[in-house]
Amino acid sequence: MVIPVEDAADPRIADYVRLRDSELRKSLEAERGLFIAEGEKVIRRAVATGHRLRSVLTTAKWLDRLADVIGDVPTYLVSDEVMRGIAGFQVHRGALAAVERPELPSVAGLLTGPGSGEGPPGRILILEDLVDHGNVGAIFRCAAALGVDAIILSPRCADPLYRRAVKVSMGAVFAIPYARMDDWYHGLGEVRAAGFRLLALTPDQSAVPLHEAELGERVALLLGSEGDGLSARWLDLADERVCIPMSPAAMARGVDSLNVVAAAAIACHGLMRGR
Repeated sequence: MVIPVEDAADPRIADYVRLRDSELRKSLEAERGLFIAEGEKVIRRAVATGHRLRSVLTTAKWLDRLADVIGDVPTYLVSDEVMRGIAGFQVHRGALAAVERPELPSVAGLLTGPGSGEGPPGRILILEDLVDHGNVGAIFRCAAALGVDAIILSPRCADPLYRRAVKVSMGAVFAIPYARMDDWYHGLGEVRAAGFRLLALTPDQSAVPLHEAELGERVALLLGSEGDGLSARWLDLADERVCIPMSPAAMARGVDSLNVVAAAAIACHGLMRGR
């Protein structure tokens, strides 16, 4: 059902208001039970993984290209100028969709349910207090591409379904199961009780190189925040501290660590050793 809209303030498109205001979007999307998918590829991935479209906002150029996924979903057709007024930025991929937000499993349910592959999760990431949506989206993309089974988020981690996280992940947030801890202080105990060995990734070069660490059947790799890394509590609770070996020459020049996304990509690759 195509519905022409000529005014960015039209109340029928209120789900798309002020997309660049992250604080507003957090409260609005939680209240309305939705998230925003941006671009044809991401919208298609959302639909392909079983997410239900609430509505679509698009320009004439993209209407025919999306016809097979839109079906009878309310589709608001706007000019490029109105689209810019609604979104607050140039939507280069021509379309936005409001998508029903799924109910997340509990951590216990995630650890006993199916992972991204066959059977229950055996290789997982646990993210502590990563607050940048782009970083969270990029880590989901790395994890999904390299075969990690699931991701657990600490209570203060950024929302993987925030528009920027979904966009940066190229829809990979739909491809890997995840859950959010209710209790940061005791959360790792629940993971250990499920049979996971906890490895804390640190830039400290005195830690065990990741490629030498004992993995076993079930392993959880802990990744810390963008600035401070893992908290002292989580470092102490880990079964082993591991590092990505750095070049001594680079370290002598003051380059002693990787950003969290690069570290996550290398660590995810190392985590799959022996599988």
